[in-house]
Amino acid sequence: MTTLSGKTALVTGGSRGIGRAISRRLARDGARVAVHYGSNVTAAEETVAEIEADGGRAFTIEAELGTPGDAELLWQGFDAHADGLDILVNNAGIHGDVAEIQEVTPTSFDRIFAVNTRAPFFVIQHGLRRLRDGGRIVNVSTMQTRGSRFPGSIAYAMSKGALDVASATLAKQLASRAITVNVVAPGVVDTDIHEGRLVGDARTWVSSLSALGGIGVPEDIADVVAFLASDDSRWVTGQWIDASGGTLV
Repeated sequence: MTTLSGKTALVTGGSRGIGRAISRRLARDGARVAVHYGSNVTAAEETVAEIEADGGRAFTIEAELGTPGDAELLWQGFDAHADGLDILVNNAGIHGDVAEIQEVTPTSFDRIFAVNTRAPFFVIQHGLRRLRDGGRIVNVSTMQTRGSRFPGSIAYAMSKGALDVASATLAKQLASRAITVNVVAPGVVDTDIHEGRLVGDARTWVSSLSALGGIGVPEDIADVVAFLASDDSRWVTGQWIDASGGTLV
């Protein structure tokens, strides 16, 4: 059953990892998906090809987030393909260097906040006039804003914590338009961001943190996002949804 038939979705960072899984799932549910990418055009085109091979519809948008004029460039690319939006998924983000507070440099701090906090804020700001009433905003955060086992992720967690606060505020502000705003907070997910890290004892330890006893895969997160993008979630807004397999339990 295609629950998103006739809808248009935009997924930032939609070409790889969790973003690719989200793009494919929303397309499978019937949405036409704008697959945003920063620099890897090959990955974006592969994602679109996979969607089309499954019978779905998608197009690519290029914009390097965290740079001046990023939101304007993103929406300019979107407007060339579509005349309105129903679902906005702010998935793009960077982890930055693994560093505790004494090791964080001003340059790396500013870069993390530019991509993870400033970019989605202005993507939403510029997107509101395109987002139809009854639309959906889903922001991808992290479990680390509510409890961290990884002190080397302090700047990353802070940047996503700001996104959590913005989401709760927007849920109230946009309720009059029946636009819902929710946060999905993954734990450790087996994507290329962790390439070379989730092996041997490290993989065993990370798996042991989850109440469900394992490491997430991108589809685990995509399925939660799909619910929040659908009409089934029409009475859910302002929520922070733990999608960590119970790591915080």
